Amino acid sequence: MRPETIGAHVTRKHVLVGFAALTLLALALADIRLLATQPWETLAQMGRGLIRPDFAEPVAMARAAGITVAFALCGVFLGAATGLLLAPFYHRRLVRHLCIAVRAVHELFWALLLLQVTGLSPATGVLAIALPYAGIFAKVFAETMDEVDPTPLSALPARTGTVSALLFGRLPQARRDMLSYTLYRIECGLRSAAVLGFIGLPTLGFLLEGYFLQGTYGAAAAVFFVYLALILPLRIWMRWPLAPVYLVASLWMLGQIRTPPMGDGVLWRFFTQDIVPAPLRDGGWLAPAGWTEFAGWFASLGWEQILPGIAVTLVLSQLALALAAGSALIGFPLLVRRVAGRGGAMLGHLALVLSRSVPDYMLAFVLLQVTGPSMLPAILALGVHNGAIIAHLMGRRSELLSRSLRDDAPRGLTLWGYELVPRQFGVFLALCLYRWEIIVRDSAIFGLIGVATLGFHVDAAIQQLRIDRALVLLLAMGGLTLLIDTVSERLRKALRLAAVPETTPRGAVAAR
Repeated sequence: MRPETIGAHVTRKHVLVGFAALTLLALALADIRLLATQPWETLAQMGRGLIRPDFAEPVAMARAAGITVAFALCGVFLGAATGLLLAPFYHRRLVRHLCIAVRAVHELFWALLLLQVTGLSPATGVLAIALPYAGIFAKVFAETMDEVDPTPLSALPARTGTVSALLFGRLPQARRDMLSYTLYRIECGLRSAAVLGFIGLPTLGFLLEGYFLQGTYGAAAAVFFVYLALILPLRIWMRWPLAPVYLVASLWMLGQIRTPPMGDGVLWRFFTQDIVPAPLRDGGWLAPAGWTEFAGWFASLGWEQILPGIAVTLVLSQLALALAAGSALIGFPLLVRRVAGRGGAMLGHLALVLSRSVPDYMLAFVLLQVTGPSMLPAILALGVHNGAIIAHLMGRRSELLSRSLRDDAPRGLTLWGYELVPRQFGVFLALCLYRWEIIVRDSAIFGLIGVATLGFHVDAAIQQLRIDRALVLLLAMGGLTLLIDTVSERLRKALRLAAVPETTPRGAVAAR
């Protein structure tokens, strides 16, 4: 179905039937075999590591933790500053499409591209986070400023300029939501920074991968606990008056990283040779034969890598979305005291926070050691991570809703099935459609652990120094993300789900 054909005739029933059919088709095409030879023994070893974590290298872990925070803060603040500058112009098509393009590429792939120019330097990690986050911040900040109360703006003098109206009319009203969203993005930045270690940057992910490959699960568990000690109390230690101090300390820490120089002319070669398609280099673009050869080169890339990669990416993302939706429907009542009880709600909150705090790539890497190389670890990681995010947002709304019910209202599963699910179903669909684009985008990165998504072919091309092929594959990835985003937006409008009802500013921005 083409995006422009989605109209008012689409109903929730149509969406659910189509979703179920696509999920069954994806299940038939997916490789979800358990390929590990001794999965239970590996799982037992991991369990023993969790029970007895090994903190034998505290200096290395502390340094990796500090660098993880430094990459996250510098990348997020640079992305937020850039997004704030772009937000007033986001309604312009060129700016909007530029933002869509940069945020469609995952941080890991930005890092792999930047490695060709900046090497394993601090600039690689900071820019890999800042570039996609700038596109995200621009979109969210623009939407936040558009939604402010227009009454204060009408009180400004008639000749007030656009910049003055922005500074004195819109920004003061949007400031709280923008800071709340930035705090949420710092949490995301910590996840991104940790994962950047899997491509060689000295963050916690680098230590985690090394310990797992050596089979030292106690040390790997210690790294995992250090990561949780950073991200779980984020809203306690991240205070805005201290932000300048944190930023200066982060810049100092990144400045201590020493990397070998990339050599002279690397940037010029990257733009004039590396990213230019091979048939068009060295004057090939001036001759008809060069363009003929380029057509064959592009067709071969399309049939052999782009189309199969897109197919695998869609299969993986569909099953992950189905798992996320199912786990969210089951998991959101765990936050509601009238369903789970006071103690159950506390445990449910802890479980959902842990599930959404662990990066999906990190979780998939761990599961890969147990399941072996198939789609299964990627599906489980994406489903658990995104399902926890959806469940957390729905659970907070449901808890507020349950407080408004009468004292003699039903409790437990009856309340969940007959009261909360029907009332929250529209919000549930909206959140699933919001996460759909993100799941498709994140599905590509699991090519780095062997799943034949678009990311698998991107990684192979970069390892072979075929940067021109990698760039075309990334453009295809961006086009797929844009298509999913367009279909999702039109479905939300057709189902009248375009705006997710807000519970709190923090909860609302997290949905975006």
